[in-house]
Amino acid sequence: MSARWGESRIDVTLVKAGRTKIRYPADVVADDGNRITVRAPWAGEGVRDLGFVRFEPGDVFTEYYWRDRWYAVKEVRAGDGALKGWYTDITRPARVSADELVVEDLDLDLWVSADGALVLRLDEDEFAASGLAERDPGAAEQAEHALDALELLARQGRFTSLLD
Repeated sequence: MSARWGESRIDVTLVKAGRTKIRYPADVVADDGNRITVRAPWAGEGVRDLGFVRFEPGDVFTEYYWRDRWYAVKEVRAGDGALKGWYTDITRPARVSADELVVEDLDLDLWVSADGALVLRLDEDEFAASGLAERDPGAAEQAEHALDALELLARQGRFTSLLD
């Protein structure tokens, strides 16, 4: 399926610890059968200040999900189009149906600033406390490998090659 922005809509559902963390509608930008790209406004309530970036009303997220990779990359732009950076969730591969895209958040995250100077591994404490390594060691290994590989790409200045 190949779609132009605004031509098709899908609900994005982020699941964490077996429960829906957030669900929001998004426009399908493209879908090549493996990677699906969607665009949506900031779906959180109000402003979320993480210290290194603020997500706020008016921000636009272009989100890249893969059916065979253990992460999802979200390009974050301010309402005026200025690039803020990329927030990456480490997830199980996306499950996509005609009207829904579902990913399971595995707690690990990576932030890469717009200029690439700031690369932050996030929520490693949450990941350790989640018990995933005990419940599903294979998934925990995939998650850790994905985070390491993404961090390396970012530090080498090659992070955006994932999005080409």
